[in-house]
Amino acid sequence: MTEETPAHVSRRNFIKGVVAAGAVASTSAYLFRTTTLHGQPSAAGAVERLMTLNVNGQDRRVDVLPQQTLAMTLRYSLGLTGTKIGCDRAECGACTVLIDDVPHYSCSVLAQRVRGKKVVTIEGLADAATGKLHAVQQGVVESQGFQCAFCMPGFVMATVGYLKTNPNPTRQELAHGISGNLCRCQDYDKILTALARGAELMRG
Repeated sequence: MTEETPAHVSRRNFIKGVVAAGAVASTSAYLFRTTTLHGQPSAAGAVERLMTLNVNGQDRRVDVLPQQTLAMTLRYSLGLTGTKIGCDRAECGACTVLIDDVPHYSCSVLAQRVRGKKVVTIEGLADAATGKLHAVQQGVVESQGFQCAFCMPGFVMATVGYLKTNPNPTRQELAHGISGNLCRCQDYDKILTALARGAELMRG
């Protein structure tokens, strides 16, 4: 940020603005380019880059490279930075999102593969109209179940997905259900307590 940047502009909002500007520029370049390059038609079998993704209940038009992961698309094309990239090789679970209500590591899913599916990230859990947190999020707030909380979005998304299949799990069942997620602070006891509280709130 330069000296001319207004004082009220936070670092987070500044970065979001840069990301959004880059996405707009990239998409605009794609939209207004011609269908041929130096008079040559597009290569046979080329993947259509401009696509629509349904994310958190909204259809989002986005320019996606053929090799681009869903995690990269969510964070850097759509600005949904709640999805964290930890190991970037499907081992830690920090990037977990729901695809058609099933938890997936978004770092190992190509964005092109979720066309026509419903993607939900941590930003899409709270009630859009009232801002009320999802029960699992509320359980985390009440129990203060994380230390650095880098892994928290992935744990929450994994738990929400698991509770759709088993809404009343024992502590051991819940631990097994989210065992694909790792915490580098290793405070699993507090995490389980918080997520179990979330399951309790979901049951009312």
